[in-house]
Amino acid sequence: MRMRRKRHLEPRLEACADLLVARGRPMPNLREAAEHYRALLDFSELFGNDNPVELEVGCGNGRFIIGLAKREPAKNYLAVEICSNVILTAMENAKREGIGNVRFLNIPAEILPCYLPERSVETVYLNFSTPLPETSRERQRLTSSRFLSIYRALLKDGGRIVQKTDSEPFFDYSLRKYAENGFEVTELTRDLHASAYAAENIVTEYEQNFIDRGLPIFRAAAVKREE
Repeated sequence: MRMRRKRHLEPRLEACADLLVARGRPMPNLREAAEHYRALLDFSELFGNDNPVELEVGCGNGRFIIGLAKREPAKNYLAVEICSNVILTAMENAKREGIGNVRFLNIPAEILPCYLPERSVETVYLNFSTPLPETSRERQRLTSSRFLSIYRALLKDGGRIVQKTDSEPFFDYSLRKYAENGFEVTELTRDLHASAYAAENIVTEYEQNFIDRGLPIFRAAAVKREE
């Protein structure tokens, strides 16, 4: 079902303009944009400091990234979400809580290289990415070789991807793709909430539904190998 457009969407987005650093497609063709359009962010200017930068791809309503930003005030965070309706909620929540170390990009993840410099990010978070069908929509999976090449270019040497998912087939696919695309899996659990990683985990609203039903959450961290 298509999400209903939020009331007064554009004025509400404008009210969050200080948090929204990019929106939409700079060029109609995403591939052409990713290859040729550049409006690279200056993180020092954007955040007013030189703290490390981490990135969440698909931030949803912002519960994870806001929780992380509150817990780690000495780091800066970028949150990407393609849906304007959804990112609005995340930005309004961040604004309401006075979170100063998060900025948002309302763009397709394919064009992250248009805005983020190479080797500038320490961690990429993928929380409950949609496990699209491998047979028909693999290129759109956020752990496909296509996207892993983007993250690899953006990550600093030794940077990592941290993934959580409720889908074991998608998790196994992702593990295989990490190995094929220059990443080494250094952390892995098939039951996050019964593991040593549970203590530091920030529970998303989506994740809580699975906890309440007693279902496992799969988690992995994959480190970028040196070229």
